[in-house]
Amino acid sequence: MFELLPEVGLRLPGRAGTLRFGTDERTAQWAVATVADVRDGWVCGAHWAFSAQYRGLTLDAYGDTTDRLGRYQDTPGLAGIGLARDPFTLTGPAACPVVLRGIDLFGYPAAEISDALSEGLPPTLRLSADGLYFTAVSVHAEPVPVGS
Repeated sequence: MFELLPEVGLRLPGRAGTLRFGTDERTAQWAVATVADVRDGWVCGAHWAFSAQYRGLTLDAYGDTTDRLGRYQDTPGLAGIGLARDPFTLTGPAACPVVLRGIDLFGYPAAEISDALSEGLPPTLRLSADGLYFTAVSVHAEPVPVGS
């Protein structure tokens, strides 16, 4: 099970630990590599990015981001994490649950999940739907204020 921890990061399956915001690239890749093969990636504005496949899910992570003009560092270390379902398995529960506040986000109608999360989502979390089901979720660290 992947557990989203919006202010902290992502708890990985099994005993792989927690992927924490602010973690350096090597540490983040090492944590994910304990459960899946890590592949280099690319994200605009990030100095590093990688992805991994795990039981029908794609995990994307990136870090050391800069502001829109690339002039100063926006978020040091791990800045964002995303999980997306394989597009061929969008209905029914995922092989590996992706959980927020004890609620599995994938494989159930988006309306039901939205009702269950009626307290509101943290501003750092985004859910994406393709029709009736959520297909992707992302969470990012709060940017460091300018001048800090």
